[in-house]
Amino acid sequence: MIFNEKYEMMRKLYREFAETEFTDELLDRLEETGEFDWEIFHKMAEYGFTGVKIPKEYGGQGGDSIAYALMVEEFARVSPVLSLYANTSNSLGAGPLLYCGTEEQKQKYLTPVAKGEKIMVFCLTEPGAGSDAGGTLTTAVEDGDYYVLNGRKTFVSGAPIADYAIVYAKTDPTQRGSRGISMFILDLKLPGVTIGKPEHKMGIIGYPTSDVVMDNVRVHKSDLLGPLHKGFSTAMKTLDGGRLGVAAQALGIAQGALEESITYAKERKQFGRPISNFQAISFMIAEMATEIEAARELVYSTAEKKDAGDPESSKLCAMAKFFSAEMANRVCYKAVQIFGGYGYIKEYKVEKFYRDARITSIYEGTSQVQQMVISGNLLR
Repeated sequence: MIFNEKYEMMRKLYREFAETEFTDELLDRLEETGEFDWEIFHKMAEYGFTGVKIPKEYGGQGGDSIAYALMVEEFARVSPVLSLYANTSNSLGAGPLLYCGTEEQKQKYLTPVAKGEKIMVFCLTEPGAGSDAGGTLTTAVEDGDYYVLNGRKTFVSGAPIADYAIVYAKTDPTQRGSRGISMFILDLKLPGVTIGKPEHKMGIIGYPTSDVVMDNVRVHKSDLLGPLHKGFSTAMKTLDGGRLGVAAQALGIAQGALEESITYAKERKQFGRPISNFQAISFMIAEMATEIEAARELVYSTAEKKDAGDPESSKLCAMAKFFSAEMANRVCYKAVQIFGGYGYIKEYKVEKFYRDARITSIYEGTSQVQQMVISGNLLR
């Protein structure tokens, strides 16, 4: 896809920011401590990255899905974990509010999220309800002007550092499956809310993930988000945008791994010549580059069609995530192979790319769930 000058300027800004601010020192610190880096987060907010996709009237930049995808791609090309710092507010965090929040809710919650003053996360998955999100056991019972929430959400990205969460809970137990689920804006400082210990993860280290447990938490009715009992459909719409973001993240990871591989293959010598001269290596690089370019076109065209209101956009978002995530895993596998033993050493970026790529085929719907969405659209 050929972009106009506006988008090319955006890409240049995102790339220069990542290459300048995502220093090796910062990346090493994230990997060593696993702690969220507030300094770089606030710097991203100053540049407006935390509100790229949020309308200007709520403190955002008013960008479209292409601007958002370009940002995530360019950030992930240098650091997959730091791409999440700017991604969440433009994706799962703000998505439900953008879809069905009242004006009062948007002003109260969306504006500070767009400005990076507050962090909002997405609580859908439960210990027994991952791919089957319709199996939600968290409940919300009406009690006067409040709803009383009880339950446990798991694998909540950003929970330990968040201020608010969008929580999905069963409000009508007489309805089965995904019916009878409502959305709530939960202040994570409310009595009865417990944030679990950050998980020790394989990758995406430096963006903490934990459980959110609710024990008789009283949430005012003004924080009911969207129509009562109709929250699940909004979750699915939100995940469409999130899947596009993961596709862009996977694309950036793969591009970063490819660039590292090309540089190394030209420098590393065996049998008296650079390993890039060997067909086995050069053909792997050719395959990597071709797959990346195919994914890039799919991601960009999907972003364009999503903004245009294409009725096929849900299927396309699933396709983009499925193809890009699996592609990134293949590319990073080959990158480590090209580096050989050095690719297994933490000093080299491809080792981290390899670990970080793995989550893209799991979160926001596994690759198998994407296949379900795609085939369901095709075979209905």
